[in-house]
Amino acid sequence: MAVIQSNHVLKLIEEKYPDYDCKVFTLQTLGDQIQFKPLYSFGGKALWTKELEDHLYHDDPSKKLDLIVHSLKDMPTLLPEGFELGGITKRVDPTDCLVMPFYSAYKSLDDLPDGGIVGTSSVRRSAQLKRKYPHLKFESVRGNIQTRLQKLDDPKSPYQCIILASAGLMRMGLENRITQRFHSDTMYHAVGQGALGIEIRKGDTKMMKILDEICDLNATICCLSERALMRTLEGGCSVPIGVESKYNEETKKLLLKAIVVDVEGTEAVEDEIEMLIENVKEDSMACGKILAERMIADGAKKILDEINLDRIK
Repeated sequence: MAVIQSNHVLKLIEEKYPDYDCKVFTLQTLGDQIQFKPLYSFGGKALWTKELEDHLYHDDPSKKLDLIVHSLKDMPTLLPEGFELGGITKRVDPTDCLVMPFYSAYKSLDDLPDGGIVGTSSVRRSAQLKRKYPHLKFESVRGNIQTRLQKLDDPKSPYQCIILASAGLMRMGLENRITQRFHSDTMYHAVGQGALGIEIRKGDTKMMKILDEICDLNATICCLSERALMRTLEGGCSVPIGVESKYNEETKKLLLKAIVVDVEGTEAVEDEIEMLIENVKEDSMACGKILAERMIADGAKKILDEINLDRIK
């Protein structure tokens, strides 16, 4: 997936700058290597970003990078000193989706029997779904998309279904595996999901100029607001914060919805805001901050503070 995403950005750059010679550098990080434990139990998604960031300032020119392509949902909202989010490309479908085995007769979560096992390693997904489906069980499933699908389709699989990001399946050419897409009436998606975030050295004006040509206004506004909300809530990538956003380019209004849920799905704070966006960066981030502050006043921070990821099974 990381290679596909990097090649996508490479193609966008080469279309705008055909004289540039771009190359993709691949690296297997610790987050890729440890497949038997949920991410939140051994450091979270920052495991992927740290090892790659070292290469932006690498002493060896053959190993030095000019930019890093991330799934934006995996990028911390606060980057280390010396790094910045240079841009956000056009967003693919940000929803989460249900995937059933090839042989399954079920078409939705509503069809599953009591005790049916849903595969997901995301606390955000399981916490939200427990609210609507308390009769189902949620078990961790790790690995890349192909590995997860193989586990699901195995006739001896314990999983009745798994939950994945729609965008990942679409980028892999596996959209046909999507059984059902979820929207905020069932499950809010992750902050930044479906978008690619490009990390660069802070103050790299040459790269900023290039990225300005390939990045997307709509995705930038939506994702900056979502990330500001998460940053204000002081939530990381692994906690149960869900969002849904929509920017209308004609009216210049942004609608941002969000939810914070406890891990058992018993308590939740849900709210939304609509705001006119005149200054892209400032107004988008203000929108997310204002909504987060309202949710904090309603108890969202209390829910997040009480989460102990070490105790989650």
